[in-house]
This record gives sequence, C-alpha cells and structure tokens, in this order.
Amino acid sequence: MIRDEPPETMTSSKNSCSVCDEALEVHTEAFCNQCGLPYHLNQRTDLPGRDCGEVWISEEHLALEFACNTCLHPVVEVLTSLADILDVAEAALAAGVSEAALTSAAESGEVRHRRTASGTYLFERRDVAIFLQGRR
Repeated sequence: MIRDEPPETMTSSKNSCSVCDEALEVHTEAFCNQCGLPYHLNQRTDLPGRDCGEVWISEEHLALEFACNTCLHPVVEVLTSLADILDVAEAALAAGVSEAALTSAAESGEVRHRRTASGTYLFERRDVAIFLQGRR
C-alpha cells in the first residue's frame, strides 16, 4: 500500500474549543446543545480550566442544558452603516434630483425606501445608486 502523505505527518484526535479555538482537556470538554460543537466548560473545581459557555438545569426537561458563548451571545452583523442611511434631502442631493421628484419616485415604488412614523423618508445609499442607474 502506498501512502499519500509522508510518514512523519501526525494527526491529532484532540478537539479544540469552537469559541476560543484552544485545545480541550477531558475535564473541560462540553458539547453545545444548539450547534453541537465542543467548548470549554470546567467540570472540576479542583483543576484549573476556563469556561467558554454555560450549563444549567432545564426546568421544562429536568435535564442539563449546555450552550457555548457563541450561541448564547451571537454577534449581530450590521449590514448597513449609519453613513449609508440618507434622509430625503441627502438622497435627493446624491441623486441630483429634487426632493419632490425623489419622494414621488419612492411613493410610486421606483426606489426602495422606508418611511418613519413622523413621515420622514429614509433611503439606503445603494438603493439611490440603483435608482439613478434606472433613470439613465
């Protein structure tokens, strides 16, 4: 049998923490009930170890529930920065049209927008750019 890899290549069966990416030890390994990935959870008070998640008793199921910090505290990505949100005056200036023309286009569905409870029109910069391309 011919090996595809050099004989000095070694593999490890050790898991690493899905939160901090450091190696897990037997007394610090737990698996998240939400994502199923391993994370640090020190299960011994007499040995040092970190906690990258939590465990608690579920009153509904009367069982232990495990969750990693990634699932407990998900990072919410901001898809649009505040600099990309324009009111009708800024959007009209960026598009080179009057506020009345942009408002009319928004009301007719030609440009994507939001309208606040006070009646202010808000646009995303990319939607104004798409609107401009369609008008040319």
